[in-house]
Amino acid sequence: MRNVLRSWQDEIKKTFSGKADAPPEWSLRLADGDDAGYHLPGSAVWAVHGSMTPIVGGIRTLLMQALHPGALAGVHDHSNFREDPLRRLANTIRWIFTVTYGSTAAAEEATRRVRHLHGPVQGSYLDNDGGTRAYSANDPELARWIHIAFTDGFLTAHKIWGGPVPGGPDAYVREWAQAGRLMGVEDPPTTEAEMRSQLDRWYGQGELRADGRVKETVEFIRNAPLHPLLKPGYRVLFAAAVYSLEPRYREMLGLSVPRLGPFPLPVRLATKAVLGVVHLALGGIGRRRGPSETAARQRLNRLGEPSANLA
Repeated sequence: MRNVLRSWQDEIKKTFSGKADAPPEWSLRLADGDDAGYHLPGSAVWAVHGSMTPIVGGIRTLLMQALHPGALAGVHDHSNFREDPLRRLANTIRWIFTVTYGSTAAAEEATRRVRHLHGPVQGSYLDNDGGTRAYSANDPELARWIHIAFTDGFLTAHKIWGGPVPGGPDAYVREWAQAGRLMGVEDPPTTEAEMRSQLDRWYGQGELRADGRVKETVEFIRNAPLHPLLKPGYRVLFAAAVYSLEPRYREMLGLSVPRLGPFPLPVRLATKAVLGVVHLALGGIGRRRGPSETAARQRLNRLGEPSANLA
């Protein structure tokens, strides 16, 4: 039994960091740098990204992003997500944590790396009126959809399963808008109401679509090629992502909240339990800090930043 538990713990660590026995090297380098970076201890971004809720938020984000035909065309035409989805996950985590915890130079370098990888991601797709539209992963409007789907996903999951957000939801949207600017988003929303308004605009103007390609993507996300030991917990987290979606998006995606006959399953409670177990598997006891946050605090202490020791 002990070997099974150890294997399960190792698989969780490898899924999120690529290694079972040590933190990824890039996270340790977040101790380097000559300034405090874009976000500090006590910020809304540190509170949200330092919790376990981004696991659910990330799944929700993938489901939402699939509804934009331009974003989905880029993934299907240029990504190797089917063959190596965990590498894509690891790269995304690296960028998020570097912008969250790194120095300004580290965040900007990580963003340049991502945008360089996005450079060749170009092509065309048929819009909902039958016209041909060009897409580019670095196009500001497509980047806006990706950014807002991300912000909405992480914020919504945290509101359901996380703790308080310093400054409230608006603070998170405002602070994480900087990540959107780094990715080329022009004038990203800075309040939750603005973000919801822009989502409503995409929906109301009929720019989103659910077709066979979306269905295929949803099934891939639902049945992600994870180690068998991780699949039971992942089913709960996928159900949580579905639960957190607005009904109109659930309907478009062909999804529904799990039920046992006429009764809804206790998704909220089950998700909280799974996130707690994942936290323990990653070494968390109480408010244990991850390697990225620990490295960032080392840099902030070295620079004499007063907020370095804030909880």
